[in-house]
Amino acid sequence: MNRLKAKLSAEIQPALVKEFDIKNPMLTPAIEKVVISVGAGEEGKDNKIIQNITDTISLIAGQKAVVTLAKKSVAGFKVREGYPVGVKVTLRDERMYAFLDKLISVALPRVKDFRGLPRNGFDGRANYNFGLDEQLMFPEVEYDNILKTHGMNITIVTTAGDDKQAFRLLELIGLPFAKGR
Repeated sequence: MNRLKAKLSAEIQPALVKEFDIKNPMLTPAIEKVVISVGAGEEGKDNKIIQNITDTISLIAGQKAVVTLAKKSVAGFKVREGYPVGVKVTLRDERMYAFLDKLISVALPRVKDFRGLPRNGFDGRANYNFGLDEQLMFPEVEYDNILKTHGMNITIVTTAGDDKQAFRLLELIGLPFAKGR
């Protein structure tokens, strides 16, 4: 069992039940899934770069990433239906906890001048979104194998009832939030 999952069930969930006075233990906030996505932008036209992004995200996530295709043509963006526009991977259960553990304990501390994740990334439905500027902070990624550096968006989907409960859950897990508001 992953150490983050063990900590969640042994320490964090009982603390949340007590703090928010939750009567039904099935309503205790938990993390449902983590989605890692990369928008390709102009690089979507180059199959080598799309393949490189897919390989990098698969390496980081520990699970095969999928290429997302445009659903309709948009002339202003020079995109046709069926063109690759990004890459995404959805993590659940053991892989999700392994990724979060790696993100918290290895990747985020490697970011230069890191002051914490923004607190305003909640969407009003108890999900948290934040972006990373480059993929080189993860230990699996080798600089020589990268054709082009790219950022990524990470979405943490929780089962919490509101943003306050979700924030407290992620804070107890160890996600480093910025000080202040």
